[in-house]
Amino acid sequence: MNDIKVTDCPSRSGGKEGGFRILITGCNGQLGNEMQLLEKENPLHTYFNTDVAELDITDEAAVNSFVSDNRIDGIVNCAAYTAVDKAETAKELCTSLNTVAPAYLAAAVEKRGGWMVQISTDYVFDGTKHTPYVETDTPCPDSVYGSTKLAGELGVSKFCSRTMIVRTAWLYSTFGNNFVKTMIRLGQERPELGVIFDQIGTPTYARDLAAAIFVAINRGIVPGVYHFSDEGVTSWYDFTKAIHRLAGITTCRVRPLHTSEYPTPANRPHYSVLDKTKIKSTFEIEIPHWEDSLQECIAQLKSAKE
Repeated sequence: MNDIKVTDCPSRSGGKEGGFRILITGCNGQLGNEMQLLEKENPLHTYFNTDVAELDITDEAAVNSFVSDNRIDGIVNCAAYTAVDKAETAKELCTSLNTVAPAYLAAAVEKRGGWMVQISTDYVFDGTKHTPYVETDTPCPDSVYGSTKLAGELGVSKFCSRTMIVRTAWLYSTFGNNFVKTMIRLGQERPELGVIFDQIGTPTYARDLAAAIFVAINRGIVPGVYHFSDEGVTSWYDFTKAIHRLAGITTCRVRPLHTSEYPTPANRPHYSVLDKTKIKSTFEIEIPHWEDSLQECIAQLKSAKE
C-alpha cells in the first residue's frame, strides 16, 4: 500500500491536531484487530476500539450517546454477523447486526457531519456472472447473510451522506478463526481433505484491507461503493493447495470436490471475483497478489509459534 503523508489529509475536527476521532466497531474480529495494529502507524487520529462489551451497536440509544459523548468524526464498522450457514436459521440476529445496527451508526455520525466506512461482502451477488463484478452490477443475494448485508449497505447510504461501502471477499488473517488457519490445522491432523474446486474468487488478507481503509481515511473519504480483495483469482481447492505448500504441509492429500458433494444450508456464489479498478484509481493504491499476502500471513503465524 502507498504511504500517505499527514499533509495529504483534509481538515478535521475534534481529534489530535489535524486528526479524526474514529470509532472502530468489531475490534475483536479479524479486520478490527488488523485496524488496531495499523493504528500505530497512523498516530494522528484518536481511536475508540469497541466490541459488544464496550458498545452494543444494536442499541440505538447507546450508539447515539457514544458517538455524541466522544465527539466521533468517523466510524469504521467492522462488526457483523458472519456465520453464513447459521444465518439461515438466525435471521433475526443476523438482521439486527448486519442491517439495523449499521443504520444506527450511520444516523448517529451523520448528526455530527461525519463519515462512515461500512464493510460489505461479495455475497450481495449470486455468483452467476463469469467476469469480475463491478460496483454498478445489480446485487442479487442468494442467502440470508448476503441479503442482510445488502440491506445494511442501503441503510448506511440512506442515513449517512458520507458513506464509503467496501465489499470484500474470502477474508482471513492471523486473528480469529478463518479458512487459512483451519486448513493448516486440518492439514496437520488428517491424511486427506476434500475441498470445493468449483467456487471461484479471491482471498483477501485482512491487513491489506485495513491498510486500504487507512489510505481512504487519510486521503479523504469519497462516498460510494467500492470493491476490494487481493489481486488474482483462485478456487477454494487451489487456495488450500497454496496454504499447505507455504505452510510446509506435505502429508495431507487434498482432493477437489464439487459444490454438490458438500451441501451447506446457505448458497454460496460460484463466481465472486471483484473488480478493484475503482478503489485503486480513486485512492491511488496498489493491491498485492493473494499468494504474496498469504505467504506473509503464514510467515506471521509461524513466527508467533516460535
